[in-house]
Amino acid sequence: MSNTTVWLIFSLICGILSLGIGVYLFVWVKNQDDGNDRTREVAGWIHSGARAYLKKLYAALIIVSVIMAAVLSAVYTFDGSGRGLATALCYLIGAVCSAIAGYLGMEVAVRANVRSAVAANHSMPSAFNIAFRGGAVMGFAVVGVATIGMSAIYMVTKDSQMVLAFSLGASSLALLAKAGGGIYTKTADIAADLVGKVEVGIPEDDPRNPAVVADNVGDNVGDVAGMGADIFDSYVASAVAAMLLGATMQEIHYTILPLLLCALGILASIIGVYLVQVKEDGKPGKALNMGTIITCAAFAVLMIIAILIIPEIANRYIWAILIGTSIGIVIGQTTEFFTSDEFKPVQLTAEYSASGAAITIISGISYGLISIVPSILGIVISMLVSFYVCGGATDFTLGIYGVGISAVGMLAISGMIVSADAYGPIVDNARGIAEMSGMDQEVIDRADVLDSAGNTAKAITKGFSIAAAALTVLALFAAFVSEINLALVPYGKTFTIEDISLVNPLILAGLFLGAMCPPLFSALTMLSVTQNAFKMIEEIRAQFREHPEILEGTMTPDYNRPISLAAEGALKSLILPAVIAIVFPLAVGFIMGPKGLTAFLGGAIITGVIFALFMSNSGGLWDNAKKYVEAGNFGGKGSEAHKAAVIGDTVGDPFKDTAGPSLNTLITVMSLVASTFAPVIAVYHLFQ
Repeated sequence: MSNTTVWLIFSLICGILSLGIGVYLFVWVKNQDDGNDRTREVAGWIHSGARAYLKKLYAALIIVSVIMAAVLSAVYTFDGSGRGLATALCYLIGAVCSAIAGYLGMEVAVRANVRSAVAANHSMPSAFNIAFRGGAVMGFAVVGVATIGMSAIYMVTKDSQMVLAFSLGASSLALLAKAGGGIYTKTADIAADLVGKVEVGIPEDDPRNPAVVADNVGDNVGDVAGMGADIFDSYVASAVAAMLLGATMQEIHYTILPLLLCALGILASIIGVYLVQVKEDGKPGKALNMGTIITCAAFAVLMIIAILIIPEIANRYIWAILIGTSIGIVIGQTTEFFTSDEFKPVQLTAEYSASGAAITIISGISYGLISIVPSILGIVISMLVSFYVCGGATDFTLGIYGVGISAVGMLAISGMIVSADAYGPIVDNARGIAEMSGMDQEVIDRADVLDSAGNTAKAITKGFSIAAAALTVLALFAAFVSEINLALVPYGKTFTIEDISLVNPLILAGLFLGAMCPPLFSALTMLSVTQNAFKMIEEIRAQFREHPEILEGTMTPDYNRPISLAAEGALKSLILPAVIAIVFPLAVGFIMGPKGLTAFLGGAIITGVIFALFMSNSGGLWDNAKKYVEAGNFGGKGSEAHKAAVIGDTVGDPFKDTAGPSLNTLITVMSLVASTFAPVIAVYHLFQ
């Protein structure tokens, strides 16, 4: 048995172990106390609403996946390669695995939320443990299913192209799941806040608000199921990009190394998740950060040992992986600085809210733009150091492989990252259930502390994902060129990135078209939120107007109507984002050729990363500025500062939970589509 076969088997075993731990934690969470009839009733509303939406979403995505699989099958059957059916099958497996990861996360989240709320009656550590372990179910499910899928497909096919098809399936479903979930959750969130908090003056999760259940459902379908699919996509895409580049080096151990790193990351995440704890008077945010740092340290040790004892892998790649992991931590910490209420940006924005909503919005936008700087510097440092330390100055292929493996190093600890991210919506739901079921104010206050840490954790996760996406897409960028060249070899032609010149109008046109796509995508998704929220606001007002007993507390609102409006609006809004992600790259490729498409991808990467960082961080800052005011600062709840902070938070909602986190998936999907269809595009233009 060869060494690489042993690595593949080891990766597969670690994936199975990860999934097994996820199942164990799921059972543990399910066995915790879910309270009384009232808490179970409220949780049941959220659970049924989330299931209903995902059922509709996945029904629509099945149609999209089947169409895309049919196209892939036709293209790679008639091109003479004979791999049409295998490509289509691997694409479908990727889509199914992504759906499974998101669904498992949602299922545990809608159980952990009520149990965390009930546990908050007793102590903060109990509530934290349930919420975090519930998040860990999705964390281990995501990396487990992804590693099993990639390892098994490569073991069977011995072809990195098939793993690329698997990644495209995961990415295309993730984009639509994340965008749809983000539109759903922010439609309900904005409508509930603007009518409930601003117009009527009732608390955030007051059961008298008809949109409150839809809001809590949205946390699960957007921040849990959607983000689960999103991280699954980033995790797989980073590994696939490095595998494709490794395959061009014609040394199989470099193709397998990304899978080995994923396996080591799983072991490190198990250590990190196990050691995360919080005391009664402790800070949940610090506990989550410490868990991430411990996980990174454990991964670094395991990775160094593995590479040192494997003679086939050059030691220089240790530095590329370490720089990726280290920069991930740095980006996470800088993201925390701009989004946590323990630091000046959030505190000053909360203070400025006393002057009105306009100053709040200007402050949030400004800090969001500044927050781009450290992250971009981190990405650039990681990119350049990885490239040159791995020999890029003398051999471009070795250097670009270093960049790809650096991205894998950043995302190898996704088990821990996703656990912390999924913790956020679980405690958000727990806070809502605590208020809707009439728990004591002390319980709600504990849930607020947990929720504030959850907002920061989500922002940090998005920073990780966006930074890793930038490195991943650069690697896919190079893989795209490699795929073009492989297709041109029989015709004695070559194509290199060095051939591209900015003085060429074709290249400039491609750059502008690519740079246009992320802003356009952002605008379309946020307009969808605006239009759908407008309809829901009218629905809430109508219920209050027609049934005054609702606000008096003597009549239960109709929760189902807002849930239906959010679901219908989200699903209808997915058509144009899908066109941008899939049709635009293909259109540019077939019309403008490989050079135009290369420039198109470059433009999309730059604006996509910048917009994603800006919107995610601004939104997180506004959210925690509102919570900082609600904690009793600058007048507290009901004050002018509070009203302005709520408006800032409302503006930030589609920034941080709809457009921002979807952009890294958008640029990944574009790059995967380009790489997948690169051979066809190259040959088509050769004969034009």
